[in-house]
Amino acid sequence: MWQIQEHRDVSKICRRLPRQVLKKYELWKAIIEFHGPEKLREFPGLADEKLKGKRTGERSSRLSLQYRVIYLVEEAAETVYVIAVSPHKY
Repeated sequence: MWQIQEHRDVSKICRRLPRQVLKKYELWKAIIEFHGPEKLREFPGLADEKLKGKRTGERSSRLSLQYRVIYLVEEAAETVYVIAVSPHKY
């Protein structure tokens, strides 16, 4: 089983998220815990992708049209570090 570690600010952010975004974030966490981050790629609605530029090495998944979860995967420890859940800037 995979572990998820959230940045300390993520719990504060989650309290202000719209309900449907929070539900999708909980679903996202359940998929990772039971199947690992590779399984996210099988869900086209999550639009899981590698990030570029100053966020090289991190990944992003879509929770809604506006909100994204940004995370880092550590394969050896089977741990996913959630860095942020935030509105995507266009």
